[in-house]
Amino acid sequence: MHVDVALLQKYSKPGPRYTSYPTAPYFTEAYGEKEWREELARSQETGRGISLYAHIPFCDTLCYYCGCNMVATGHYEKASHYLELLLREIDHSARLINPARKVEQLHWGGGTPTYLNPADMRLLASHMRSLFDFSPTAEVGCEVDPRELSEDHVQALLDSGFNRVSLGVQDLDANVQKAVNRVQSEELIRRVYGWMRDAGFSSINMDLMVGLPHQTVTSFSRTLDAILDMAPDRLAVFSYAHVPWMKKHQTLIVEADLPDLAHRLQLQQLIFERLTEAGYEYVGMDHFARPDDEMVQARKNGTLYRNFQGYTTHRDCDILAYGASAISQTDSAYMQNLKKIPAYETAVGEGRLPVERGLTVQPEDRMRRDLISRIMCDLVVDAEQFGQLWRLDFYRTFAAAIEQFPEFVRDGLIQWDGRLLQVTMLGRIFLRNIAMLFDAYLAQEQADKPRYSKTL
Repeated sequence: MHVDVALLQKYSKPGPRYTSYPTAPYFTEAYGEKEWREELARSQETGRGISLYAHIPFCDTLCYYCGCNMVATGHYEKASHYLELLLREIDHSARLINPARKVEQLHWGGGTPTYLNPADMRLLASHMRSLFDFSPTAEVGCEVDPRELSEDHVQALLDSGFNRVSLGVQDLDANVQKAVNRVQSEELIRRVYGWMRDAGFSSINMDLMVGLPHQTVTSFSRTLDAILDMAPDRLAVFSYAHVPWMKKHQTLIVEADLPDLAHRLQLQQLIFERLTEAGYEYVGMDHFARPDDEMVQARKNGTLYRNFQGYTTHRDCDILAYGASAISQTDSAYMQNLKKIPAYETAVGEGRLPVERGLTVQPEDRMRRDLISRIMCDLVVDAEQFGQLWRLDFYRTFAAAIEQFPEFVRDGLIQWDGRLLQVTMLGRIFLRNIAMLFDAYLAQEQADKPRYSKTL
């Protein structure tokens, strides 16, 4: 697959990652605790499953590339106090949830969830299980930082019912690791991965990242050699988003050391070639999995979905998210918790749901969310079927987008026969750009428009 650098420059522009629609910058503080309580009451009889999320924002050290809401600290008492409040928030919320609803998915993210010691991990897991009814087939996953992990942590995850783990690797090259302040040897990664395999987790994912300082095709190819030798079940290869205006610590990265657009493209091409040659199938955006993985099957049968936890097979679940900055979602609303830990702790300590902002999804938003989801997940949209489903004239409703189709066709990103819109192999690299065609908010004239990372 050859891509001209000029094409890359043309489409490298700020744009959303579409983990929601409308995207998070459009959430408003006019949506508060009252609105979220009303939404929770309304949503209890929908028959939808539940996806639980807990945000543990603490890390031992600061990774300069990090885009998450996190706190680097060596003072464990901060995490202990936070955990007390987190348990209390879960208590407050659980009282508002229909006990007959089944939990189909649980995920712990961060920060670093395994920053918690094994005893506290067991405490949090048992507390959540005591308040919610878990399906026997629930997908229970946790993000793991290999650097501070012990075998006791692995056993605590296993004892707590976790069946999936995701190891944060990013890159195995020593120069890259030093530049982003995340030093971890290949030997360490192999040891922790071995613990996970021996423990019998049903799925092990590895997170990698491209676009980091000093990365080259040669150096990252060596990283892929080692990772593919370990043979994880899934791989998420994220593109580094340099947003120092949002994450001040990213100014610690020397911009001159970042790969330019041409090298970023070569890295993307390397990923596609090496992973597909190794037998992995493309899921979407930055995710790959083995052919028998349920995520691959979901993409093929049209049930794959995308939300704040990335790609998921649990399309018909409400997300109940706990902890500072965590984002909850029902079929018709989004809600984000207070982002700053002191404010979060104060709200929970006072017995309030720690709502910072949110949004009620309007009918047109739902329709466009469905369309963007089909592009991001299915890679194909049938205009006539979509129009029938949503009772609209596709060609009239999306006339402005359709006017831009010929250019995208000429550039090789999509195929369009007047009915079927299909993303090409090349177009997968530009998936965010294609979805942006249908984003009504991007077309609005605003004095203070949101700033996004670049699509490439």
